[in-house]
Formats: sequence, C-alpha cells, structure tokens
Amino acid sequence: MLLAIGILCSCENDVEEVALLTKNIKEPNSRGKNVSLIYSEKSDVKITVTAPIMEEYGVDKDKYMEMKEGIKVQFFDSLQNITSTLTSKYAIHHVGDKIMEAKNDVVVINDKGEQLNTEHLIWNEDSSKIYSDEFVKITTEDEIIMGEGMEANQDFSKWKIYKIKGTINVKEETDSSSINK
Repeated sequence: MLLAIGILCSCENDVEEVALLTKNIKEPNSRGKNVSLIYSEKSDVKITVTAPIMEEYGVDKDKYMEMKEGIKVQFFDSLQNITSTLTSKYAIHHVGDKIMEAKNDVVVINDKGEQLNTEHLIWNEDSSKIYSDEFVKITTEDEIIMGEGMEANQDFSKWKIYKIKGTINVKEETDSSSINK
C-alpha cells in the first residue's frame, strides 16, 4: 500500500508541473493557411499581405497576428503598380497599435531596384513609415551603404540611414558663379 501512495503522490506532482508548464501556452483564436489580405482605400488596392500561416491571438487592443513562416507585403501606387515589396521569415502584426514587426532576413525592394536588408524592421501603419534601429544595408545601382538604423516611407522611395558606413559616391557639381566667361 505504501508503494501505491508514493506513486500517487508522484503523479499529483507531475500533474501540477504539467499544469504550470502549459498555463502560459497560448492557443490561437484562429489559424489560416496560405492567407492573403488586401488593404484598400476607396476600392483602390494599397497593400497586399500574403503568408503561408497566419495565427490570430488576443482580443480587442491586445489582438495580434503572427506569421511564423514568413510574410510578403506589396505596396501599390494609385495606378495599381507595385512600388515596393517587403519579405521576411517572421512577422507579427500588433493590430491595436497598427504596427507590424518583420524579423529574420528582412528584405525591402523598391521600384527603382534599391534593396534594404536587415534583421528587424518596424512598419507603422498610421505614419506610413518603416524603420529599424539595427544594422541595415541598402544597395543601390552604384552604392552599398551600411549603418545602424534607418527610416523610410512605406514604399521605400525616400529613405535615410543612420550611423552610416561604407563607400558612398559623392557627385561634384560645378558652381556656375565660378566659371570665367
């Protein structure tokens, strides 16, 4: 009998341990495969988001969507031309805050062929800006610029890079007032 009581006590402790371990595991409210979202204004498509897996968690202000297997975001102009594309291996969209974080091999390419590479990028829907405080590399037609942090508009047509390093071409302009006539 003593042996049975010892086993019973051991099992109760195991159940308590399992309960403690699983207490913090969150299950998604919903889960979708091969998800496509379309954001539009006045029937004009502005942004498309596609993800192999999208899981939704939380409610109201704490609601967020997690894309653990990556994401692809395309931004469109008024003529429905793609102006830029953002891809990453992971993303989380904080719905209430209107902020999306892209992580792990983040790449943004604009319609001029300029490419941004980083490991962490934040897209603020309200300000229509993307930014990073981490290492970034921007490759243009004739330059590779690196730095710590950057900010750009969401279609990546205008950008600035912080704590810059790398080789940068500086164009000399002729001052017309110094030309002898």
